[in-house]
Amino acid sequence: MSPVETSVPVWRRRTPTAQLAIWALWLGIVALFVWCCEEMTQRTIWSFVWDAPQAAADIASRSWPPRWSYMDQLWSPLWDTLNIATLGTLLGTALAVPLAFLAASNTTPSRLILRPLALFCIVASRSINSLIWALLLVSILGPGLLAGIIAIAFRSIGFVGKLLYEAIEETDLKQVEAITATGASKAQILNFGIWPQVLPAFVGISVFRWDINIRESTILGLVGAGGIGMQLQSSLNMLAWPQVLLIVLLILATVLCSEAISSSIRKATI
Repeated sequence: MSPVETSVPVWRRRTPTAQLAIWALWLGIVALFVWCCEEMTQRTIWSFVWDAPQAAADIASRSWPPRWSYMDQLWSPLWDTLNIATLGTLLGTALAVPLAFLAASNTTPSRLILRPLALFCIVASRSINSLIWALLLVSILGPGLLAGIIAIAFRSIGFVGKLLYEAIEETDLKQVEAITATGASKAQILNFGIWPQVLPAFVGISVFRWDINIRESTILGLVGAGGIGMQLQSSLNMLAWPQVLLIVLLILATVLCSEAISSSIRKATI
């Protein structure tokens, strides 16, 4: 009598259906990439692309050396840029803190109404770039620093609010339960149980956003929102390339200084 042959199951990482789905996904990605390349090729004037190295070299030769005598006219716009970034960060942070507590699932007083509204405000703020906010606000408020400050604030609300409410939701529940057991009110629970835990994250988020806002505020002047961007736009319109190079170098130095300051503050507080 022949021995009974038993079939040994063979382990496979994926089922045939899953493997076909993965291959179909990769095929779709490749097709999308080819289609995007085709669209880009049709809408690109390649004669300008081939001449780009010569054009860049020509602009670089016209830009050097920087016009250092123009520096006296840049201190005031640079100060305006720093004010836009700082005041916009402060305003945005002040508005983002209550929204973060309303959006966090463990601190919101209403999961059905207030939490969705707070999340909507945070998402709406993050969905619109600060340059678009500035365009809208310049049309409403007119050109000037106020439009830039409010644009930076509106953009900061979503960034600070999202990261802060995530930090609130990750707080240690044991500390909250201990304070709750003492008969503390909701305000006391927030003040002594939750806020001390999220304070280091809040400081780090705020300083990081201020660092980002300095970068963004340098270009808001291109749409009339004040700051050094207006000087950059004016120099570009006049084809004053030595002035453009000086402004770019000044912006780079400002961003490097803000990066060093924000990094030092985060290391000291976190």
